[in-house]
Formats: sequence, structure tokens, C-alpha cells
Amino acid sequence: MMNGYWMSKPNKDQWENIAERYKSLWNLPNCIGSIDGKHIRIEKLPNTGSSNFNYKVYNSIVLLGCCDADGLFTMVETGYAGRNSEGGIFRASAMKYHITHSQLDIPLPSKLPHDTNNCNFPYYFVADEAFPLSKYLMRPYPRRTLNNIRRVFNYRLSRGRKTIECTFGMMTEKFQVLSTAIRCRDVNKINDIVKACCILHNFTRKREGTRYAKRNFEESVDIRNTTNFTTDYSTSNERTVNYQSSCYDLRDYLSQYSTTPQASLPWQWNNCI
Repeated sequence: MMNGYWMSKPNKDQWENIAERYKSLWNLPNCIGSIDGKHIRIEKLPNTGSSNFNYKVYNSIVLLGCCDADGLFTMVETGYAGRNSEGGIFRASAMKYHITHSQLDIPLPSKLPHDTNNCNFPYYFVADEAFPLSKYLMRPYPRRTLNNIRRVFNYRLSRGRKTIECTFGMMTEKFQVLSTAIRCRDVNKINDIVKACCILHNFTRKREGTRYAKRNFEESVDIRNTTNFTTDYSTSNERTVNYQSSCYDLRDYLSQYSTTPQASLPWQWNNCI
């Protein structure tokens, strides 16, 4: 019962509320979650060889997590061997299966705020470079292909993506069992411990935590110093997208949208260029 209440599968209205919070807090419209993996340190399990030995040079299992804009887990999976890559784990995960088979009640594509093209853009998750780009998962542009517009997009994406890193960090600080190697030789019990920590993180954050508040950019940014950047670099979005658009077209559209006058942030050029 606690699992179902404190980490229940969001419905359509809840996904839309999450998207509204991402737009309000992190200026990332239509985003419904941030996905990443975390290595949970464990003592070497019997008869596992090097399967749990990761690139960080210790034994681990991987927790694949998805959170909302306020640092609450919405989906978690754990138990993957530490030597596997996060992108490979996601491809094999039930999380990806549920997303691609329309089992999460994700809302239909909708118009981005103040988008003059009136194109419907799909709701999406965000992740880092380790994850595969897709229509439902936005990742940053590779560094070798960056231009000014793409740098701004990567910056805007990172504002939303960091929520999962903060969520992992808050959970680890709460539960010290995650700060050292878990001393258990039963992988099923280890998985139960990790899942319990995720649920208890949601419990304590909802009951005792402080909800993120939107900061006014005037508190930390001098508008006079950003006006010229916004005027000089902002562009019009001449692209269009539809249900047949590829994931690359969708990312290009979103990156171009991020630099239009109606969607540009006053400080983004100073932070990226």
C-alpha cells in the first residue's frame, strides 16, 4: 500500500501537472521526467565473477530512476549488473517497454507555449548522453557538433535533467546505507533495500521536504546586460514538426524554439556563449 501511494504510476492529469512544473521551474516545456542511472555500491556477490564490477572500479548494481520536477521518483528499476551501460540498461528496461507501448497514459502531443507555428510537440523525458535519442527521450547534442543554438539547447536541457541527479543525491544523504557498500549477499534483498529507500525518499520529501520555488531571474541576472544578447541571437523558428517527424527533427525543432524571442531566457546567451 505504501508503494502504491507514495510512488504510484502517474495518470494523464498528473503527467500534465509534472510538465507544468518543469516549464515553471526549469523553463522546459512538455517535459514529464528526468531519467538516469545510479550505481549502488555492494559487496561482491557469490558466483558473479566480474559482472557487477563497474567502470568506477567497485562492485555495484544499477538503479534506473525517473523523477519529476520537484525531485520525487515516479518510476524506478533496480538489480541490473554494474558493468552494463546506462543506455543498454534503459533499452532492456520495463520502463522503456511501458513508454513505447503506451502503457503510461502519457498525454497526446500539444503546442509549446507561445509557439507561433502551432505545431503539436510530444511530451518527452530528458536524459544525458549515455541514453539513446528518441521521440520520447531528449538528450544533449554531441560536443563535436555544437553551435550557439545547440549550446543553448544543451543548457536548457541540463536545467531539467539535473533534477534526477539532485534526487539521487538527496536520497543518498538521507539513507547512509547507500553511501557505503551494502553488506548483503542476496541480490533480491539488496533490490528491496534500494526500492524501500526510493519510496521512503518520496515519503519524507512529501511529508517534510520543501517544494522547489521558482526564482525570479531579476534576483541574480542584470536584465540590462542580457537584452542585447537576446535581441542579437534570438531567431524565428522556421521548422515544423508532425507525428511523422524523426527524433532528430524534434530535437532540432525544440532547440530552435528555445532561441525564439517568445521562448528565449534573458540570461541563456550569457551562460552559454
